[in-house]
Amino acid sequence: MKRITVKRGSYYDSVFLMLATRGLKGLAGVRDAIVAMATPMNAELLSDMGFPAAELDGLGPNDLVVAVDAEDEASAEAAVKEAFDSLTRKKTESAGSGVVRTGSFDAALTLDPDANVALISLPGAYAAREARKALESGLHVMVFSDNVSLDEEIALKRLAVSKGLLMMGPDCGTAIINGKPLCFANAVRRGTIGVVAASGTGLQETTCLIDRYGAGVSQAIGTGGRDMKNAAVGGMTSLLAIEALAADPVTKVLLVIGKPPAPEVAAKVVAALRASGKPSVIHFLGLKPAPDEERVAYAADLEEASLLAALFSEGVPTAEAARSRMAEDTGNDRYGRPDKISIETLAAAEASRLAKGQKWLRGLYTGGTLADEALFMAHAMLGGVRSNNQIDPAWKMTDPLRSEGHVVIDLGDDFFTAGKPHPMIDPAARAERLAKEGKDPETAVLLIDVVIGYGSHADPAGACVPAIREAKAAAASRGGYMPIIASVTGTQADPQGYASQVAALEAEGVIVMPSNYRAALVAVEIARIASEGAVI
Repeated sequence: MKRITVKRGSYYDSVFLMLATRGLKGLAGVRDAIVAMATPMNAELLSDMGFPAAELDGLGPNDLVVAVDAEDEASAEAAVKEAFDSLTRKKTESAGSGVVRTGSFDAALTLDPDANVALISLPGAYAAREARKALESGLHVMVFSDNVSLDEEIALKRLAVSKGLLMMGPDCGTAIINGKPLCFANAVRRGTIGVVAASGTGLQETTCLIDRYGAGVSQAIGTGGRDMKNAAVGGMTSLLAIEALAADPVTKVLLVIGKPPAPEVAAKVVAALRASGKPSVIHFLGLKPAPDEERVAYAADLEEASLLAALFSEGVPTAEAARSRMAEDTGNDRYGRPDKISIETLAAAEASRLAKGQKWLRGLYTGGTLADEALFMAHAMLGGVRSNNQIDPAWKMTDPLRSEGHVVIDLGDDFFTAGKPHPMIDPAARAERLAKEGKDPETAVLLIDVVIGYGSHADPAGACVPAIREAKAAAASRGGYMPIIASVTGTQADPQGYASQVAALEAEGVIVMPSNYRAALVAVEIARIASEGAVI
């Protein structure tokens, strides 16, 4: 039986909802359950799952829905009771955490008159209004919320620029301000590199690699995905961030990363970096890098961007000198780039263990930028890769739930997260897909990311272990072998601990590479060998 229970005017954080949903699914007699806010997307999802659409009519994003598919009335009743009890427990625990709650933005301002940043995480319909309040109060703003309209973003950023304030977002998931990680971010050492990025896992990957190379970050400013990409937004936050970092005496090096920008915005960004007078690095995913200038280096991938920025921060004077240093250190974990021979040797050894018929790459990502980095590389090297992130319509997945050929999937896309938590928070959906792909006799290699840090699951590597074992066992039962290649984005200072996450994966036979770029290189080379018929 399918049952819906509604509590109007009762908004809960997505993490609370995720934990409540997870708890219900483990109850006896419960086939499926979702605890969610009644956004239009969630209402459509529940309707598609067979819950009565009429009971969802007239609800809005501030109304709580508990949807239960149970074997009988008693099981459904117990599940609904547990859902509300769980949410009450979480609110009580949160109230005892030392975080002060207020009833309004104005009241919050009175708690700390010296605060100068407002972080906004609300349903998109309300986020713009609160962001405007914060800007008008003289605060920099980080908007974690998505579903803020383009027109609202443009208006907010114009207001911010007029006041000399940063408007990070909307859909800004990561920033590090004065050493403080905000939202999905990592514990990285302080230093002299200022990062400007659309945010998300691209910013996390570069700041963590910078930390690993012994350098540090002065500020890491997320801008939101449309800031440089959309010509109408015009890179307003990016340009203001570059200007601020150029004037900051602590920041000695600038690093800008993002997806392909509008050409006119790219030109403005490059001009701003040149005008800063500071050595700078640029990486736009999916674009062929321009030739280096003396003090502006154009990186081909996230790892190279981090390496170049680290070398500049150590006083290497020019892009040419930095690249010479990298060439000299080939094979060195600190500054060396992977040499072609070592990647090919590792991939060939893994591919030699495959059974006849194994030929496809299956990339299963929780981080959107990391997925794109692997996708762009694999698409070029393998002659075509399908994805839900594909910009080429010919290679767009018709059904993201079904893999055909080579595939790289962003499991954090709205398609997968409607009514569910992001896979960096709850890795269950990725684990389920990992096991499924491992059972496909044509899968030749699995490629995954593990992203740790604040906001992420307490043990994302551990959450993958049962699925990893299942995938490897399924391949072995067919007389084959399942190589699994991974990278871990994070630092040893993160709550989960980088080394323990790597160790948990390696204990299951997973090959863990030191960056997403290198992991993708190995996985793509395995798939190339397999799909070209080297495995017979």
